[in-house]
Amino acid sequence: MIELRGLGKTFRSKSGVHEALKDINLHIAKGDIFGIIGLSGAGKSTLVRCINLLEKPTQGQVIIDGEDVTNLKGRALLDMRSRIGMIFQDFNLFSQRTVLQNVMFPLEVRHDPRPDATRRARELLEMVGLTEMENRYPAQLSGGQQQRVSIARALANHPDYLLCDEATSALDSVTTVSILGLIKKINRELGVTVVVITHAMTVVEAICNKVAVIDGSQIVEVGNVVDVFNAPKEPITHELLKAVGVDA
Repeated sequence: MIELRGLGKTFRSKSGVHEALKDINLHIAKGDIFGIIGLSGAGKSTLVRCINLLEKPTQGQVIIDGEDVTNLKGRALLDMRSRIGMIFQDFNLFSQRTVLQNVMFPLEVRHDPRPDATRRARELLEMVGLTEMENRYPAQLSGGQQQRVSIARALANHPDYLLCDEATSALDSVTTVSILGLIKKINRELGVTVVVITHAMTVVEAICNKVAVIDGSQIVEVGNVVDVFNAPKEPITHELLKAVGVDA
């Protein structure tokens, strides 16, 4: 499980101080597909980056499987991150590497034997439906196919968690449905706990069992998706639901 306790993040610049996160408290249970939804600038991407410490929290704790990881450094931090896969809106693939080489990259970084890394990468390409694409380059793929490569690469190290930061925002509606179905399959078949960062209630409705609504850098509402959809408590939640035609 992932637990955030009193998490805060402040950015300082010449123009002043920006409090991106304020007193975030969340519990994400093993097996969840947990949605974190909010408007642009609400703090949701900063929140997900604090989970794997790509952003260092200014205050509070990140607890993963009962261990406080907030202050990990060096090898311990790298080991922790290897248990958390992450996919992004813009895919972040290496343009000069083939599909197979992109998926193999995390295994090369940890110096796995090449035959083992190749075998693992091919297993994952089969899972995401790209077996026939292993020798192509990212520029030869559609957006949906590139995201599938990104997902396969994120799974290379057998992670316990998968963080999805607006993973479908750059995709059309049909491709989005396909990618969300793949994420649900990964959760179901591999037992990977998934955290989905999104601004779209349709994404939450499609695959999440729990949801937290973030507004003004704070969590304002959290609960089972069905409960939040049927009886939203906060104005921002009503606003998000109306955007998808739900009059709650």
